[in-house]
Amino acid sequence: MINYKGYLVFLFASLAISIGLQLVLPFPYGLGAALAIFIVFPLLLRKRYMARMRGSGGSGSGSGSGFGFGGLFGQGQGTGVRYVCLTCNHRFKGGDCPRCGSRIKRADF
Repeated sequence: MINYKGYLVFLFASLAISIGLQLVLPFPYGLGAALAIFIVFPLLLRKRYMARMRGSGGSGSGSGSGFGFGGLFGQGQGTGVRYVCLTCNHRFKGGDCPRCGSRIKRADF
């Protein structure tokens, strides 16, 4: 799923850019720029991979299951996770039971 060759190219390119900046800029600014590059580049890479995992469904989740993983859990596979209250046996979505207010629940797929 992850393209390791592309990741290594991206990693070594950021290393080369940060070394180049350290050679050009004075000490504290070069070090700050290098650290910023090593923090920002993996975040951009992770964002790109997560957008690719969502699939071609545009913005948001394309599967309808609420997870945002495209075809990993199946395309259009229903409403997602529902819960059953263990106190009053009511099916619902969300945190607390709307009928009795209890937080004790189990997942119902």
